[in-house]
Amino acid sequence: MKNFDYSQEPGKLLEKKEYERKEPVVSVIIPFYNDKNYIEQSVNAILNQTFPLFELLIIDDGSKDEESLAKLEEVAKKDERIKVFHKENEGLSATRDYGAKQVAESTKYLVFCDSDDLLDKTFIECGYWTLETNKKAAWAYSDSVGFDSMEYTWNTWFDSEKLKKENNLVEACIIRKEAFFQVNGYELREKAVNEDWNFWLKQIAKGNFPVHMNYYGIWYRRKEQGELAKSRENKERALEIIKNTAATITKRVEAIQYPKQDYNWDGIVENVESIKEVTYTSNGKINILMMIPWMVTGGADKFNLDLLTGLDKDKFDITIVTTEPTVNTYRQEFEKNATVYDLTTFLDKKYWTSFINYIIKKNNIDLIFNTNCKFGYSMLPYIKAKYPKIPIVDYIHMEEWYNRNGGYSRDSSMVGSVIDKTLLCNKNSENILIDYFKRNKKDVETVYIGVDEKEFNPENYNKEGLLKEYNINQNGRYIISYICRIADQKRPHLLMQIVKKLKQERKDFLVLVVGEGNMLSSIKAEARRLQLMDNIMFLGNITKTKEIYAISDLTLNCSIKEGVALTSYESLAMGIPVISSDVGGQKELISNDVGVIVPCLQKETEIKNFKYKLEEIQNYVDAINKVLGNLEFYKSNCRKKILDGFTINHMIQKMSNIFENIAKSPNEEKVQNGEGLKNNLEITKELINMSFLANEKEYSWLCDEYNRTFYPNASHTRRSIVKERLWNIPLWRAFIKLLQKLGIIQAVKHLLGRG
Repeated sequence: MKNFDYSQEPGKLLEKKEYERKEPVVSVIIPFYNDKNYIEQSVNAILNQTFPLFELLIIDDGSKDEESLAKLEEVAKKDERIKVFHKENEGLSATRDYGAKQVAESTKYLVFCDSDDLLDKTFIECGYWTLETNKKAAWAYSDSVGFDSMEYTWNTWFDSEKLKKENNLVEACIIRKEAFFQVNGYELREKAVNEDWNFWLKQIAKGNFPVHMNYYGIWYRRKEQGELAKSRENKERALEIIKNTAATITKRVEAIQYPKQDYNWDGIVENVESIKEVTYTSNGKINILMMIPWMVTGGADKFNLDLLTGLDKDKFDITIVTTEPTVNTYRQEFEKNATVYDLTTFLDKKYWTSFINYIIKKNNIDLIFNTNCKFGYSMLPYIKAKYPKIPIVDYIHMEEWYNRNGGYSRDSSMVGSVIDKTLLCNKNSENILIDYFKRNKKDVETVYIGVDEKEFNPENYNKEGLLKEYNINQNGRYIISYICRIADQKRPHLLMQIVKKLKQERKDFLVLVVGEGNMLSSIKAEARRLQLMDNIMFLGNITKTKEIYAISDLTLNCSIKEGVALTSYESLAMGIPVISSDVGGQKELISNDVGVIVPCLQKETEIKNFKYKLEEIQNYVDAINKVLGNLEFYKSNCRKKILDGFTINHMIQKMSNIFENIAKSPNEEKVQNGEGLKNNLEITKELINMSFLANEKEYSWLCDEYNRTFYPNASHTRRSIVKERLWNIPLWRAFIKLLQKLGIIQAVKHLLGRG
């Protein structure tokens, strides 16, 4: 994964929380042998787990090093859940098998982790939930991070046939205790013979299968002299054992692999009865459950991150759930300030509601904050009915008439009777919410997003050095930046027409296209077709956008819809003028001394129409010429505009005050509305059902896109692509529908034993 921060290792610090003591459900087994360097961090990573109902068994395999034994004794005092056992040296397999025989009677699951490896703090909890809701699966594992002497991220689609020939799973997992003993554990007593690989093959030979959780839950330390290296030295014997075990496998085993579209009309599950409830002791803070779609590059997502980063951690404790499958490039940044659960990575959608209930109770949630999360909006009436006294706040970045005739503004208004306060990023959207959607003025308020003026400060950057770093040959040209998600809302096809027209009038410019999205490939193709590549560079996704502003003379926004674009805040803070379409609240920020507002001559409902009016194209060209003709005047005013009232500190302070006031004094009218919904709980649950079904195709597409990105060679992914392409052929679609109508497809499935 690009831009992964390998320094963000779990367990560097101990972050324990107090909880109600109960019998362990999970036993974590760590083999130990003369390891004074890594054991403490590994143990910290276990003690930091968000699911505390575990015991930690450290099995000393005959260590002789006095310093290591002293360190082990020191570490054992960290927590009453830690138990240390000493035995004669026999190797990893024997040590793990020994540990499995010492676990508590109440233990249902075993977690194996080596003394130098690390677990993400949600690993046990996510694994526990995924096995409790996938009763037939034997074990769960996640994607992994290689660190130390080698650094990489490891994403592997589970393929039992491939596993017979290639060792592509690590040892860390959570496994049912009975599945472990079903194959007599690891068994091998020879050392350094790929015992982990052999163990997984034994599971497959029994017909057992795993759940593959698709997030980085395991950190696998790569050392020059680790067990993997020793197995390579003993390659001939190790492969002989693997070959013999693989020969006992008689059929292919399919795993449950997330993300996946799995919802139907079965209905949501409110509580999974077998899940052990956990309650943390009150921490004296305001505990917020934040529901967002994902953690990616985008204005709304950057707002979420900025808010999360800026809130006082002594006042607020944040738990985040995300609900749409994607490559979460910003996840690590969010994890610095909150506990994050991506529900798409480990849980069927029918159980999402039960997990939310579990989190609200476990973390003593005081306030719900929903922003741009469709699932979240469908959940709010249910949450208010279940917990009337927990206040709800949402934040809206824009109304979108091309998206469900209002987008999130419509979603928010639909459930406005249970929302204590709706916040918006501009006055224009606030007025629309009041005038068009008939919201009560007392329930809505504008909070401008703002920007970190210290981070986005042009004095911090060397333009010449950055030009060299990005391999940009300026050649006396003005640099115009177009920074956004490359999608229809941003009208990148209009950008191509603007560049084409501008090129007819002047040649002294270079446009930097910064971002990724579903339209990127088609835009590149159009740029080549229009012969614009001499004046355009595609830089892809760049997280350090401030460096792009630092080398720019002007930023361009030709969106058909915005609230107030984050790029506009950032650009002005960096002293760079902005030319923008007159949409949302853009003109509340971009006055005629810091840029130009261009009339939007296209209706939002025509967002898919890429034939733009010549007048609109020319308006942008004229605006560019106007700003470049008096560039120093515009630049001199930009940063001052931000400092006078649009900094991120203004936003954070206002949001903090709102959260505090509402958490302490919930809107009594909304409390009563929640009480009234208690008798109509089934309706609120059905709203969630309907939302899942309404978003089925979009969710399925997102799952396929994720799997194509990370697992392009997986048979499942190839089948999805072929199926989709065939389905887009009208005659084939009609043929399949006819077969379905005649019952032929169901009959064939029945004959094949696939139901």
